[in-house]
Amino acid sequence: MKYDQIDNKLYIKNRKNFMAQMKPKSVAVFNSNDIYPIGADSTMPFQQARDIFYLTGADQEETILVLFPDAPNKEHREMLFVRETNDHIAVWEGEKLTKEKGTEVSGIKSVYWLKEFDKIFFEVMTQAERIYFNTNEHYRQSVETETREDRFIKTTKEKFPAHSWERSNPILQGLRSVKDKIEIDLLQQACNITEKGFRRILNFVKPGVWEYEIEAEFMHEFLRNRSRGFAYTPIVASGNNANVLHYIENNQQCKKGDLILLDVGAEYANYSSDMTRTIPVSGKFSKRQREVYNAVKRVKDDATKMLVPGNYWKEYHEEVGKLMTKELLGLKLLDKADVKNEDPNWPAYKKYFMHGTSHHMGLDTHDYGVLWEKMTEDMVFTVEPGIYIPQEGFGIRLEDDVVIQKKGEPFNLMRNIPIEAEEIEEIMNK
Repeated sequence: MKYDQIDNKLYIKNRKNFMAQMKPKSVAVFNSNDIYPIGADSTMPFQQARDIFYLTGADQEETILVLFPDAPNKEHREMLFVRETNDHIAVWEGEKLTKEKGTEVSGIKSVYWLKEFDKIFFEVMTQAERIYFNTNEHYRQSVETETREDRFIKTTKEKFPAHSWERSNPILQGLRSVKDKIEIDLLQQACNITEKGFRRILNFVKPGVWEYEIEAEFMHEFLRNRSRGFAYTPIVASGNNANVLHYIENNQQCKKGDLILLDVGAEYANYSSDMTRTIPVSGKFSKRQREVYNAVKRVKDDATKMLVPGNYWKEYHEEVGKLMTKELLGLKLLDKADVKNEDPNWPAYKKYFMHGTSHHMGLDTHDYGVLWEKMTEDMVFTVEPGIYIPQEGFGIRLEDDVVIQKKGEPFNLMRNIPIEAEEIEEIMNK
């Protein structure tokens, strides 16, 4: 891995917190991701399943975690199963986890080769009454591929039909939504790498460059700072492309006078950053562009102040809608009649700002977190209002990642990334 090894006390703590919420005489199992094929002998780059990474730090394929806090055999209370490595594998695929390295990374003392799993798992299942299955229940998930977890669940239900089963996801939704200091430091590192990429392109962009060239500049800077690359598919949208919320083609030339919406973020150690900035191709905003830009910035600043313990996402977003309505009236994009006659289920402001303002951040760009529960200290959210005006040929979105504090305004992990219109212009015109 490109990143520095993470202190295993994070994973020791995470497992302890998870096991504290398990029912008596229960076993929980977590599988690594598959390596997905493309065609012939080609595969997609491996990315670890976030839940097993959260609990172990093990970042390789064919890995299984078993938790059985009530196991009669103390060695079976935490077990990590890894693919057996040898000299041949080392030559062809590189270094894999040894048993010793598995313990060093995860803090788990009982590390076994994967070939031992079936025998040991049968033994612990004869001693357990129920099993926790790990399912993906994120509110935005739409996975059609059968995963390694799916196959494990199917075969386990067939082999042990008399056992009852539970879901690990509700526990993980709560645990993963609140970040440890080590996690916040990793998120800060990802944001710092994103900052370096953004400052690089501020000195690169000019009329005539292509969107994919800007994408390449980001990738260059991310890789040279020990990131695997983008945390999600980057959006580099010039001109009217910015009005397509998930524009990812990045294949158009950037023209004089246009704006470029940049929704990009570096990952670091599987942790995501998520930044949006909107910059002028020519290095200077027009009067109208600046008016809209500053309106979005005001909404972002005021929305950020509302991310405090005790607030709810739904009510928060409704309040942001009121802020946006006021700004759209000031920009003459809405009039009072539009607001008076609006559909409560689709307020007038949604014509120009149609997406949510914030989502949880962490190991996933849209991380685990229950939106109908209260915000708490050390949750990490994005703040990303936008105004999209197809008839004027541009859209503007601004986005930072922030950590909710016990008291006061949240801590901005992107505080050092230029966002004021004047600062962006100054850097671009040096």
